[in-house]
Amino acid sequence: MRIGELAAQAGLSRDTIRFYEKIGLVTGRRLANGYRDFPPEAVPWLQYVRTAQTLGFSLAEIARTGEELRDAPDAAEALSALFEEKIKVIDARMAQLAALRAELDARVGTGCPLRAVG
Repeated sequence: MRIGELAAQAGLSRDTIRFYEKIGLVTGRRLANGYRDFPPEAVPWLQYVRTAQTLGFSLAEIARTGEELRDAPDAAEALSALFEEKIKVIDARMAQLAALRAELDARVGTGCPLRAVG
């Protein structure tokens, strides 16, 4: 299918698909007339990419894990492991943000928030 049809079916812009192609997330072949031709399985893959992004996965993570998931005998189990790992990353980041918030809160009203508190 051509890029316009893929964009419509996947709910993405042509520019987004071109970007994904540039970074290797999706591949299409070039026809003799120069048009891109994408396989039908590109539609669910691009929908997966968008869903993974909304769940906080970066495009690099999606590219790396996408290959693993395609080859995994039990994709549900592999996905669960990825989600558990992402939760750990989020928990660590939340702890860092809580510490940063406490530090900033301690500096409120000190006259110069850049001075050491102590």
